[in-house]
Amino acid sequence: MDKQLPRRTVLRLAAFGAATLLGATALPAMAQPDYPSRPIRLVVGYSAGGPTDVLARVLGQEMANRLGQPVVVENKAGANGNIATEFVRHAAPDGYTLLMNTISHNVNPLLQPELVKYDPIADFTPVAQVAVLPQMIVVAGNSPFKTLEDLVKKAQEAPQRVSYGSAGVGGSAHLAAALLEQRSKTRMNHIPFKGNGPALTEVMAGRVDFMFFPMIGAGDFVATGKLRILAVTTARRHPDYPTIPTTSEVGLPGFEDYAQPIGFIAPAGLPPAIADKLDAAVVAALAAPATQARLKALGAEVVHRGPTQYREWLTQDRKRWADLIRSANIKAE
Repeated sequence: MDKQLPRRTVLRLAAFGAATLLGATALPAMAQPDYPSRPIRLVVGYSAGGPTDVLARVLGQEMANRLGQPVVVENKAGANGNIATEFVRHAAPDGYTLLMNTISHNVNPLLQPELVKYDPIADFTPVAQVAVLPQMIVVAGNSPFKTLEDLVKKAQEAPQRVSYGSAGVGGSAHLAAALLEQRSKTRMNHIPFKGNGPALTEVMAGRVDFMFFPMIGAGDFVATGKLRILAVTTARRHPDYPTIPTTSEVGLPGFEDYAQPIGFIAPAGLPPAIADKLDAAVVAALAAPATQARLKALGAEVVHRGPTQYREWLTQDRKRWADLIRSANIKAE
């Protein structure tokens, strides 16, 4: 007759068996070999119809073709993208909730540390960078500033007399102009507006001297003489404006490193296999001629980085903006 095992041994064996069974059950769910098996939610922190939203929808449609599941864009506008960011931060890291991030992802915690509590690197899993949104420096068509050198010279001679507009403190146009002040050793007058549109109207009217404006939406104004482009922030001359110099060509290098990024990030803890699968879908989407045409029409330059490279880039980008915000003493409104 078999000897009866001690009760403590029986309990230990039972616990070991339960843990083994649980691990065997949980492993397939963690590995998710059938991912994706349901629609993916792509959260955008801005209103429908804006450049970020349009990019999300264009890329999401192409990614869905590759993944075999819909990629549904969900707009959660407000707080300069922070509402959407916090929503994704607290979502499950299972690949079914993604965020389309912009410059605000790194800038918000730097400008408002008392309100924005997330760590832009540690609290998220970078999936892929897809593009950057370069800018151009524009003045009114009848502005006395014919070149960027003219504008900088005036600003050097008359501190605070040259004005620039933006869509608000901490936005891409404001930060780019602050960088221009630093690189040119000038002090200018920042006039924030509630959006790029109102700021551009004041520039065209001559009541504001210049602004940094995205490479979309200004072409008609340039063609009709209402705007003049002084320089572009791309590394090389832009094919749509081959006669316009880059900022580097006029002695102000490095602006291309500060171009607004557009990318996909997920909550921290996303399994690498899922990040890689999503990145592969991004690569396929970016290769589609229709996607390339739409991105070009939106003024975006395709710049792809995979999960590891995007994490490294975001880390460097955070330091760039932190150094600028601190040295330029930029404060949130």
